[in-house]
Amino acid sequence: MKENKKALSAHEEQKQREFQEEAVIHINALYNYALHLTMNPDDAEDLVQETYLKAYKFFESFERGTNCKAWLFKILKNNYINKFRKNAREPGKVDYDLIKDFYHTIKDVQSDTTEAESDFFHSLLHEEVYQALQSLPEEFREVIQLCDMEGFTYEEIANMVESPIGTVRSRLYRGRKLLRAQLEGYARKHGYNTDPDE
Repeated sequence: MKENKKALSAHEEQKQREFQEEAVIHINALYNYALHLTMNPDDAEDLVQETYLKAYKFFESFERGTNCKAWLFKILKNNYINKFRKNAREPGKVDYDLIKDFYHTIKDVQSDTTEAESDFFHSLLHEEVYQALQSLPEEFREVIQLCDMEGFTYEEIANMVESPIGTVRSRLYRGRKLLRAQLEGYARKHGYNTDPDE
């Protein structure tokens, strides 16, 4: 019996190592996305924690060599829909005591790239730009963030938002047009050319 426990423990250690290498490096990008969805830091943290719990639980089903960040974003989006938009009366219960130490361990793991990702949005966007983006309807704001800020392909975004690629492109076009109209004064004030023909 002890040998089985050791084998399970070694397997679990390997799983944790792989999970950190593949999934944990995206924690700041996930938090930024969660914050834009929930507009609340506490809810965003909860959403990221639930995403990592679910991702860890089903990590064996993740196909190595595919885009782990896109996989995590899809899980996060589904968690958001289930928890915040459908307002389920009693969400599934998770024994957080069993995994909180593991979560807090991975939460503190950061690399230079994840720090850069987390600072990217806030350092480059002026408050007016941030507010303009937040004022967009959610379906436009979401695809702009996924494409223009997170760098996902149209195909990956279509999978995440569960819409055809044509719909994603249309939302991007319309969202960017709305954003451009809102930010025309800001752009002129900061010396950007706002003439669409140039």
